[in-house]
Amino acid sequence: MTFQLPPLTVDPVERIKQAYRNIENADRPEVWIYLRPESAVIAEAQQLRETFQRRSTPPLFGVLVAIKDNIDVAGLPTTAGCPSYSYVPRSSAPAVQLLLDAGAIVVGKTNLDQFATGLVGTRSPYGAVRNAYEPELVSGGSSSGSAVAVALGLVDAALGTDTAGSGRIPAAFNRIYSIKATVGYVPLAGVVSACASYDCVNVFARTLSLAGDITAVMGAPEPGNSRALPATYPLAARPDPVIAVASLDQMPQLQPSWRDAYSTAVARAEALGWTTRTVDIADLIDVGALLYSGALVAERHAAVGAFVEGGSPDLDPTVAEIIVNAGKHSASALASDQAKVREYTTRAEDLLTGVDALLLPTAPFHPSIAVVEADPMATNSQLGVFTTFLNVLDMAAVAFPSPDEKSFGLSLIGRAFEDEVLLDLTSRFTGQAPPSMSMYPSYGIGVFGAHMRGEPLNEQLLGLGAAYAGDIRTAPAYRLLALSSDDAVTKVALTPSRDGRAVDGELWRLSPAGLGELLEAVKRPQSLGKILTEQGDEVSAFLCDSTVSATATDISEFGGWRAFASSRLVHN
Repeated sequence: MTFQLPPLTVDPVERIKQAYRNIENADRPEVWIYLRPESAVIAEAQQLRETFQRRSTPPLFGVLVAIKDNIDVAGLPTTAGCPSYSYVPRSSAPAVQLLLDAGAIVVGKTNLDQFATGLVGTRSPYGAVRNAYEPELVSGGSSSGSAVAVALGLVDAALGTDTAGSGRIPAAFNRIYSIKATVGYVPLAGVVSACASYDCVNVFARTLSLAGDITAVMGAPEPGNSRALPATYPLAARPDPVIAVASLDQMPQLQPSWRDAYSTAVARAEALGWTTRTVDIADLIDVGALLYSGALVAERHAAVGAFVEGGSPDLDPTVAEIIVNAGKHSASALASDQAKVREYTTRAEDLLTGVDALLLPTAPFHPSIAVVEADPMATNSQLGVFTTFLNVLDMAAVAFPSPDEKSFGLSLIGRAFEDEVLLDLTSRFTGQAPPSMSMYPSYGIGVFGAHMRGEPLNEQLLGLGAAYAGDIRTAPAYRLLALSSDDAVTKVALTPSRDGRAVDGELWRLSPAGLGELLEAVKRPQSLGKILTEQGDEVSAFLCDSTVSATATDISEFGGWRAFASSRLVHN
């Protein structure tokens, strides 16, 4: 049985009371390693409410979150799934602190595969975390408790970590959303490492929009912790994307009903007008295997090997074996595998040339807890066949539930820093509302003519990775002028006027470099300036000096470019 939380518009205290009723009724003690007292969480919510009583609320005001117990929360023990490893941090991980600063409230710390080593959710002295819907099946790991807490409706969202699929596979098995952003987008300070070079903090939520907004909050600049942004990056997918897909022949691991579900997903993409292109994923699977069977796993030993080799009665035997063996790889073997990764990375770049994303199943099958207990190593390795390569190859992904088959999850996978392309595509594929917050810095620009959707110059914006952000209308203080030009396309610009009127247009978002490139194409008498919308917001837009009015055509009476263009068609 799953539960619901009241909408975020409800008072946080009432939502917390309902959350704790849900936790009690769910009777899933294995989800939690540490659950904060209800009274303490309510007191925090009351303080938050008082702080923002006369101020605008922050973006995550009252959002209830759970934190995987390898991520530090000030004052709460961090165990990484091993009681004898426990310590109490004085400060929260930057990722957590960013959520708290944005108004989120931590309910507790969640269970995990010990030291984030596993994809099954059964490798913990705190107990195997059962699947939210079918308790005899695994929840997936290593971020098992976080995923189940969200799926059951005990919290709004949760943080996990994802090195080889530890965020995406639990999301698939528990039918929720998970965002595994570009490696380094979310700060990793205050996180107990699994493989430091490939670790990511991921977000779980029941909706794409909430998962995206939480990810965006955590991606705020953290000097010394976050990865530097490239000069340019796309903020949306193209209207007619090309999606890479895999042949079923290359996925023999897929259980029979999921083979049909994947084919249905590909057909769904094509029905949306997307072009699909079958690609060879053999290299992806091969490089992913290096993270389990190669020397890259030596990083697990570097993280906690000394502690594990010291011996402790609460070590999971499978986890301990993996970590001890990880320390047996030579420096030469590690250097060799790192060279292989560089070669595979080049091949992967070639594979994705000309495509917007890769659509794959998230997991090949969904095992029972009994099956995992019978063969913990092999089953775990098989589960990661479609997930382990991502961080090794510096890719981003959004994992989401299939609309056609329970527990079958899909992942849209793309290049580093193309996270917003993946979010856009996921929104369009699932019908879920997109996030309201942007992950990456952007500039808004209002367009009122041929740069609007479906118009001749819109391709310019699309080519710069721009994202449509909605329709806008100016304050009633502008004239819309069609400029005289030798160009085949009529260009327009706004000019301030005392007897102006409101003009309809569109708002688009561009990366800073994209805006700079657009400006290079602007010719006199156009220039970029600021206008006011009817809501009083200030937006950049193409303007021109009123002195050009003698040679321009005033089309303000139409209220916007589209009405003007329609009138020309009628008269022609």
